[in-house]
Amino acid sequence: MNNILKIRPRTANRELRTFVFLLLSILLITWSCEENFDINAPYQDITVVFGLLDPGEDTIFLKINKAFLSDGNVLEMAKIEDSSIYVNGLQASIEEWENGDFKKSYQLDTITIKNKEEGFFYNPYQIIYYTPYEPATSREYRLKVEVNNKEITAVTNLVNNFSISKPSAGSQFIQFRKDTDGEVEWSSANFGKRYEVVIRFKYKEVLFNSPDTVYKYVDWGMGTKKSVSDIGGEELKIAYSNNGFYTFIADQIPYKQDPALEANVKERYTNNVDFIIAVAAEDLNTYMEVNEPSNSIVQERPDYTNITSGIGIFSSRFRNMRTKKIHPETIQMIKTDSLTKDLKFIY
Repeated sequence: MNNILKIRPRTANRELRTFVFLLLSILLITWSCEENFDINAPYQDITVVFGLLDPGEDTIFLKINKAFLSDGNVLEMAKIEDSSIYVNGLQASIEEWENGDFKKSYQLDTITIKNKEEGFFYNPYQIIYYTPYEPATSREYRLKVEVNNKEITAVTNLVNNFSISKPSAGSQFIQFRKDTDGEVEWSSANFGKRYEVVIRFKYKEVLFNSPDTVYKYVDWGMGTKKSVSDIGGEELKIAYSNNGFYTFIADQIPYKQDPALEANVKERYTNNVDFIIAVAAEDLNTYMEVNEPSNSIVQERPDYTNITSGIGIFSSRFRNMRTKKIHPETIQMIKTDSLTKDLKFIY
């Protein structure tokens, strides 16, 4: 009997801790039921910038907004224009610098676009900041935004042009010979890091109910390649299956979801093939990596921005392309192969 009632010191301490934990839990629950908490932090003006400079374009476009917080329905607030735009008082410019020397400055103006797709934020009208410019790949570009007594800055270099070695410039035709593989090869660009390759097959459709020829294309994604560094001159390549070309167009070209549309196609004609290589600068590559879907059970990702006193991304991209005509043997294969013979191509 005495042995049953006797409690050893370690067991007593554990039971005491358990009792204290339960008591604190009850007090916390009781207190929380009586008090209202405000989960929103005090308002803070956070500037959001998204802009990609492309030396192949003659105009710079940037999206400059502000983050917002609301006690109400944030989905409803997002549809209100004033929630995320600076109504007035914003000044933005981009400066060109070379070897530490200031060269010129571009003042950004506003333009309203009318084709913003539907989504969480207000549409179809949105304000974009823009400026025409003369891109110089040897120069550094510095963004400066002044609003609400603060300065937001960012810096980027322009991705340079680069050469494509395959398909070669010598031949005007591209041939997708069955049971063989093809390659896209190029030399990496200065300030370029991430390369995405697409084979774009262009074709034309003639319809029964219209006299107009419809120009169409389908994009065959080859994947992504990253250079070791961004200094340029690295030889990169991506291989593809020529058999896969026929499988791809057989799957993508016909209107499988709408038989009536497909029945309205009288005939199709092959056009050219574009080998497109798009390259992103180092900062843009990092931003994309951070925001890519994760295969890990740890879904939390660190935020990434190269905007000082704000968030977002200010970086550069570039696109190079080589265009080829379809080889007559490939056209014949499209017309007769079991996978593609029903696509109505007559040339």
